[in-house]
Amino acid sequence: MKTTVIIPNYNGLDFLKNCLESTTKSTVRASVIVVDNGSRDESPQWVAENFPGVQVIAFPENRGFCAAVNAGIRAAKTPYVFLLNNDTTIDPDCIRCLEEAMDKTEGLFSVGAKMLSMYDPKRVDTAGDLYSAFGWAYAIGKGKKSENFVRQRKVFSNCGGAVLYRKDYLERTGLFDEAHFAYLEDVDLGYRARIAGFYNVMEPAAVVYHAGSGFSGSRYNAFKISHSSRNNVYLIYKNMPLFQLVLNAPFLLAGFGIKILFFARKGFGGIYLKGLKEGVLLCISPEGRRKKVRFSWKNIGHYAKIQLELWINLFRRF
Repeated sequence: MKTTVIIPNYNGLDFLKNCLESTTKSTVRASVIVVDNGSRDESPQWVAENFPGVQVIAFPENRGFCAAVNAGIRAAKTPYVFLLNNDTTIDPDCIRCLEEAMDKTEGLFSVGAKMLSMYDPKRVDTAGDLYSAFGWAYAIGKGKKSENFVRQRKVFSNCGGAVLYRKDYLERTGLFDEAHFAYLEDVDLGYRARIAGFYNVMEPAAVVYHAGSGFSGSRYNAFKISHSSRNNVYLIYKNMPLFQLVLNAPFLLAGFGIKILFFARKGFGGIYLKGLKEGVLLCISPEGRRKKVRFSWKNIGHYAKIQLELWINLFRRF
């Protein structure tokens, strides 16, 4: 057995049955851990009663996505860990395809599944993530036809909702940063992996169906916007050394300016600005300064590749 499936859960009882049943149909054996974030819908008890082979780790309160998956990763006894949102189902061959892709290549940090809309399976939910010098992270292929994404491709990072990681590499980069709580934690981890010289790919043969917004409830909402804006400031501060911040400053200012106008038109301008302020406060806090990735000259080539990609992705978004 190579893989442990880690499913973070918060009041996800309506989703868990289909998600867990899909893992039992996998063509390769895998362990399954559900990490519950203080649910009030009796999810942990239901899992224990209906899926006795699934390990349950239950927190007394909601500690966020990062803390949940970190607990699952630490508990896993396999070389690979597969993070899976509770509002998903997987194809029977999904885990096998992810494992085969990971087995083939040394230096591969993560393999992401092709996530399709559960309600419109011909449309892509995400086929990996890009990150640009605007400070924008965005899902590749969102809303586009699945048939247009049939080849494995390198990506900046992979969505934490359906991604296989090599556990020993996670031990070298560090696990998810729990200061994020939720949102952009997967981009942060992918960024750190890239600085260390690893890379990430999306494997289209591994298919996952995603309901979407199983926790936050919609694409744009106060929780998501405030945490995303906060974490975006922190992500930039944490991973970019000074020279990279200077190179990208004009693009970052433009990117944040566009987002302020965008969310103001949707009635969330104040929430977005508050998130930016909280991000700055996190950066200058003792925790934020402690977690900043220290620049090393041995990684200068990796930084150069990342910077080139950040510039190229300014245009790939459109």
